[in-house]
Amino acid sequence: MSIFALFSKFSRRLPLNYVRHQHVNASRLFLDEFGDPGKVVKKEDFSLELPQVMSTQVLIKMVQSPINPADINTIQGVYGVKPNLPFTLGNEGFGSIEEVGSEVKNLKVGDWVIPGMNAWGTWRTHALEEEKNLLKIPNDIDPAMAATLAVNPGTAYRMLKDFEKLNKGDIVLQNAANSAVGQNVIQIARQLGFRTVNILRNREGIDKLKQELQDLGADYVLTDEEFRSSKLFKSGDLAPPKLVLNCVSGKAVIELVKAMADNATLVTYGGMSRQPLVVPTSAFIFKNIRLVGYWMTRWNWKHGIESHERREMLDTLCAMARQGALRAPKHELVPLDSYKDALARSCDTSRFHEAKLIFKF
Repeated sequence: MSIFALFSKFSRRLPLNYVRHQHVNASRLFLDEFGDPGKVVKKEDFSLELPQVMSTQVLIKMVQSPINPADINTIQGVYGVKPNLPFTLGNEGFGSIEEVGSEVKNLKVGDWVIPGMNAWGTWRTHALEEEKNLLKIPNDIDPAMAATLAVNPGTAYRMLKDFEKLNKGDIVLQNAANSAVGQNVIQIARQLGFRTVNILRNREGIDKLKQELQDLGADYVLTDEEFRSSKLFKSGDLAPPKLVLNCVSGKAVIELVKAMADNATLVTYGGMSRQPLVVPTSAFIFKNIRLVGYWMTRWNWKHGIESHERREMLDTLCAMARQGALRAPKHELVPLDSYKDALARSCDTSRFHEAKLIFKF
């Protein structure tokens, strides 16, 4: 169903108490078949008289929305959830309230909101939505931080909080430390009083990259090769970590497991190597380690919009952002009209270390 048809559907069941809106030019990126992002993503532009806001609805003008790996996987049809087609793309982003219905209680014009559900369709300029399906966030934080708040910082926060009871000074070990989640782990762990040991793939400009992570608050940054020969844990200088975060998988996990404490937990949230998880059997028998997976989407399904856990997480992350303790990722703002180039760049795996692309509407 096109947006025009959707708006028309809304307008046919308007209540008596409504506000009439202005004429706008609207756009969206959508999908009506899965496949190569360069071929199947379409842009729809249309001009319409926005319908009257229903009493419990708000009109949202989207402001910024990032391109995440999950968006690319969704387009390709290989993500953990396959949406029904046609489908408005975009899983993350924020908008500003332009109009509110007469029965809306907790939102007002100018408020910033993020969608309360996954796969809401953030790659569009305007949306009508029920107040109950939106989460209010502060409108005094960095817009790029607001746009990227829900997925990567949330993933980092939950992994640090939900799997092991860590004390001040405890070590968190992670690979892919320069990933978006990895950078958030460094910053959030520092605020929570934990120390981090961070592993990177060796590459051109590695010294600069190490310094960037240290500037974020990383305690130790090592390449894969440096970690394999490191005496950090073997010497007793650092206590073995109770929490290890894995985004790479493959044989690289063996080195992580060697460093783990007895009864520790390894959380896997990605598989950048595209290889199976390789863990020595002896680690299960003699160390009694625990392997678990984490997916932010599943956590959101379990913890609804009105849950205390979700509100507490957002409030904490926004407070860190406001204090400058949680920074937006290195990013580049791109117009929606440049979506073909933006998607091509986002699909290029050799550019994973470059700036995140964020649509600005």
